[in-house]
Amino acid sequence: MSEESTTVTLRPTRLNRLRNWLSLAGLVLAVSAFFAFVLLFSVDIFAAHANPYMGILAYVVAPMFLLAGLAMTLLGYILESRRIPQGQPELASSFVLHINLSRKRDRHLLVGFVGGSLGFFFLTALGSYQTYHMTETNSFCGEVCHTPMEPQFKAYEHSAHARVACVACHVGPGAGAYIRTKVSGMRQLYHTVLGDFKRPIQLHNVNQRPAQETCQSCHWSQKHTGDLQKTYKHFLSDETNTPFTVQMVLKVGGSDPVHGPVEGIHSHMNVSNKIEFIATDEARLNIPWVRVTDPNGKVTEYRIEGFKDDIAKHSIRTMDCMDCHNRPSHKYLTPNAAVDRSMAFGRIDPAIPWAKAKVVKALVQPYATREDANQQIASLLRADFPDDKRVDALIAETQAIYNINFFPEMKADWRTHPDHIGHKDTNGCFRCHDGKHLAVDGKSSIKGSDCNACHIIVAQGAGKELEKVAPKGMTFFHIDSENSDPSCAECHTGQTQE
Repeated sequence: MSEESTTVTLRPTRLNRLRNWLSLAGLVLAVSAFFAFVLLFSVDIFAAHANPYMGILAYVVAPMFLLAGLAMTLLGYILESRRIPQGQPELASSFVLHINLSRKRDRHLLVGFVGGSLGFFFLTALGSYQTYHMTETNSFCGEVCHTPMEPQFKAYEHSAHARVACVACHVGPGAGAYIRTKVSGMRQLYHTVLGDFKRPIQLHNVNQRPAQETCQSCHWSQKHTGDLQKTYKHFLSDETNTPFTVQMVLKVGGSDPVHGPVEGIHSHMNVSNKIEFIATDEARLNIPWVRVTDPNGKVTEYRIEGFKDDIAKHSIRTMDCMDCHNRPSHKYLTPNAAVDRSMAFGRIDPAIPWAKAKVVKALVQPYATREDANQQIASLLRADFPDDKRVDALIAETQAIYNINFFPEMKADWRTHPDHIGHKDTNGCFRCHDGKHLAVDGKSSIKGSDCNACHIIVAQGAGKELEKVAPKGMTFFHIDSENSDPSCAECHTGQTQE
């Protein structure tokens, strides 16, 4: 057949209707997508650890390209069917794929198409593999689903675990975890696309991985830590931003008699002692019943007054790291704590009159969006300090505090995600150590009112007052000397005058 010939008669078969460039390109895309699925599935099966987002790539993205390729193939088939007159032999015009290797033009087209297809296959394999690794990065976990995950990612970036990969804590080992992470990844994609995720996003404790699988994969629970000295720098909400520093020794102790005495804060750990409790809410803020089994096997039950339920009606949890360290990587500072830190580091000048009070007031105003917050913070502080040349730096630092601790679009801040460490701004320790949990014999209670049980204050105040060190501890000097109630959180809400 000559090169000028544009029409050939083919055997009348329906498969000839696929002999067009659109259908052929669709088949190449479909085969590539299937190849990508097999590759991603194989990598996921044999990977050292599960990837929660592999389900999105392997079971959503790859099939979408597969369906797109099949759709292109079908569309080419339909268009070719419509082009052929009814009741006549199927004719292949110049638009129909017909390769004659004796023609130079056809040889070039064939080489180009085969080469392009092979290149596409190679890029599919490379892209699938690189995408797999990209889904394991912290940026993917925190920034791809920008709005729902922004609070967690911002807090993580400023946490003690900022160099620990997200998947190290959030993906568990074993077949069960493998299935759960796939289902979770698919569910997250579904809700992100629809935009119907909850605001704020809460961790459901019933699905929380135990500390033995997370914390203790890096941290040694048997270690005897002993005492740690900590310094807490505060500033009062008065005109002079009066500094008030507390230096204390935390009795961290340990939980394993092999490595040291079982004492201090870490004696709560489930090594020698066994502590079980009942929480009547999912956030585990209300704990009416506690059972302690000491190293000698002695069992003591504690109940708050009025809790007379049969414990068999409730789920009993064995205490672990996460019951106190519940915000190890996603902690939102209270306004007071954030401003105290900035003032201690010199980012907010304590010499600015009423700086602590004014900045905290600006931070806690109700804002609809991040942009709205930044604009109104600037307006409020400029109105409060109209003639102060330091106001620009003050505004910049206040906005920085807001942007890493407040997320109005997701309704997330320290109030929606309380930190159980300590007892100053939330009940934390006082969920049990409130003096109200009485033993069943009525003769004893869980230690609560003794401030020296877990820490001792060695110095407090400012200036020369801090030079008065008491190695054996001193009584805490409270600004309100009449307040002896140990429930600090009743007054210290994170935004009140301090």
